[in-house]
Amino acid sequence: MTSPHWKRFAWFCLCLTLSHPAWSAGGIEIPGYAPAMGVERSYRVQKATETDMSFWFDKPGASAMTMRGAFRQRMMVVSRDEDGMRVRWSLSADLPEGIAGLADSYQMNPLYRNSLTAYGTAALELETDLNGNPRDLSGVDQIVAHVREMAANGPGGVPVTGESGLYDIIAKIEANPLQIVVALVPEAQLLATGQSYQAETMEIGQASTTSRDEDYVGVNVPVTSTWTLESTDATAHTATLSLSEEADAAAFSQSQQPAIAKLMNGFAERAKNLTADQLASLKRASKSRSVELVVSLDDGSTLEASEIVTVEAGGTTLRTYTHIQREDMPTSLQLPAVLTAKELQTPDLHIEPLPSAEAGPSILDELSTPPAPPTALQDTTVAADNDAAKAIAPVSLEVKSAEVSLSPSYDHGLNIVLAPESAAKFRDFTQAALGRQTQMLINDKVVMEPWMREPIMDGRIVLAGTDRKDLEAMAEQLRVPGARILVRLRP
Repeated sequence: MTSPHWKRFAWFCLCLTLSHPAWSAGGIEIPGYAPAMGVERSYRVQKATETDMSFWFDKPGASAMTMRGAFRQRMMVVSRDEDGMRVRWSLSADLPEGIAGLADSYQMNPLYRNSLTAYGTAALELETDLNGNPRDLSGVDQIVAHVREMAANGPGGVPVTGESGLYDIIAKIEANPLQIVVALVPEAQLLATGQSYQAETMEIGQASTTSRDEDYVGVNVPVTSTWTLESTDATAHTATLSLSEEADAAAFSQSQQPAIAKLMNGFAERAKNLTADQLASLKRASKSRSVELVVSLDDGSTLEASEIVTVEAGGTTLRTYTHIQREDMPTSLQLPAVLTAKELQTPDLHIEPLPSAEAGPSILDELSTPPAPPTALQDTTVAADNDAAKAIAPVSLEVKSAEVSLSPSYDHGLNIVLAPESAAKFRDFTQAALGRQTQMLINDKVVMEPWMREPIMDGRIVLAGTDRKDLEAMAEQLRVPGARILVRLRP
């Protein structure tokens, strides 16, 4: 909660003797954020994502695929002055006590552990404004250097290829170091939503609406925010606030057209049979956000937060849930059922631990999150739950040509062109295997283990990031008449 999001009411009183909170005819005063220095706070964090792509898989009404995580993170305000604060977050991928027996239901945890390994840190020191919003962090150069080192030491010492998308991640971090905060501790931003460095006076039930512009891939999207003071608890000295945000539908839809076009290209055969109304519906997109916050009326800090973000675009729906609770405080907000359900329809993911640098790192495609749903916010495509997809058969592909040439990302790359019938088989395989990790074998030897992030429609494969002599040797093997490549799901 930043100051522009709050409607101020002037209230003058001849005698004000009550300490915070101050109840009066003019409303309730919520104090400015004044955290204790040097005191470590522990937060229990629960997250989930629901992805529904049933439209594309001809399964209307199919349940959403869900991924869930549970964490225990710690935060301490190290210092504060008139300009801002220094905040230290200690991060862990371990499941909190009490849910260890449900480890298989929390696939975000091993993925997050790989993120911490890839970034080479389990702690972040942030420079924040007086609301707690991150604005800078320490150690960016060391983190980027660590990620580059991991990339240079892929499986078997072979550098990660440009196709992995890793170098796009590095470029984004270098352009905006706060991407590290988004990846490792988004909780800092959500907690700051409920905090204001100045005291604010609000009335229960009265809404305050503001607007701002957000940039989505070069398109300015107006976002309307509505704040409401829902209730107060005089005994617990807390106030419960709600925030509702809605992106302008026309502008947001415009910003999503490139991602929607890419998705439709991936399902070209299905898209050909759509009606005009269905096509028009696919090109519409929306984004909304709903937040509940419990704020201390003693020091203005956020004690609990619950957030739901919904994005609809290109016939897909992505919904994310986050619940944060300071562990020394009781739960006040009702948790969404997805965060507490004993059984979930989860993706079929094989998540290997990412080795440390000393152990010889593995490919960094596994570092942070699995291939994400195809929304405006992400360029990857993941298959929704599909029983048939779990039994995808390997495909043997005939090679038409194999040549070593200069690569855009490395000195050289092996360019493989498949025979027409094999190109069609490979296209069908990559469409069926979206969102899953695969293996490519030449003469029974695994040469590549890519995540299938988008369909490959043209029957062309590029292998790069390894020694030119090795590439030439593979090319010789593939030039033999009848040479074939085996592609399969990663066992």
